[in-house]
Amino acid sequence: MTPGILIVSLLFMGIGFLIQMRLKSKFKQYAQHPLLSGLTGRQVAEKMLKENGIFDVQVVSVDGFLSDHYNPMNKTVNLSPDVFNGNSIASAAVAAHECGHAVQHATAYQWLMLRSRLVPIAQISTTLSQWILAIGVGIFTVGGGNQTVLLIGILLFAASTLFTTITLPVEFDASNRALAWLNHTNVVNGQEHDGAKDALKWAAMTYVVAALASIATLVQYILIYMARSRD
Repeated sequence: MTPGILIVSLLFMGIGFLIQMRLKSKFKQYAQHPLLSGLTGRQVAEKMLKENGIFDVQVVSVDGFLSDHYNPMNKTVNLSPDVFNGNSIASAAVAAHECGHAVQHATAYQWLMLRSRLVPIAQISTTLSQWILAIGVGIFTVGGGNQTVLLIGILLFAASTLFTTITLPVEFDASNRALAWLNHTNVVNGQEHDGAKDALKWAAMTYVVAALASIATLVQYILIYMARSRD
């Protein structure tokens, strides 16, 4: 890893850490505010799925903290224990967000469909790109690396970056669907809705930082390739 790429990586690693800490702080803050409706995360999720005409998705509890996710393979909304059993603003926001992904799946939302098709490619590129880039740059060899290997690494890393970038509209849309549904139901009141919106905003920021970090790193490698091509 070159000094420039190392600096970029450390910079975004630091920003990502701060965002994660802020997200955890926001979740804990809004987890202390019970909903007036008294609904748990599980009940919010089941209600949102039902009102969107989705009856083939199961809401289940999984271990972990903020481990919540939607699995399109087995059609499950997986909620962490705090969200599944909790009846707070944070629980409602997270549960509704994950159901937002289920609604995307049910309606064949284009960005989610594209992201799903890229999963196998992203898994391969994420596994191989760093090693191939290191060989291409010349980390493990003497003589400045290999341009062809570097280009292959860049293409693989570009696929991973594309996947990370496409994740942004998927996550933002899921939050928008969640907030819109929460807004016109009796699940949350006005003040609770503002809290849910704030919590989801910080969750979205983690994906923004990841995408920017990936783009910045990709640009660094492209510049290295171009500079060496001119030599």
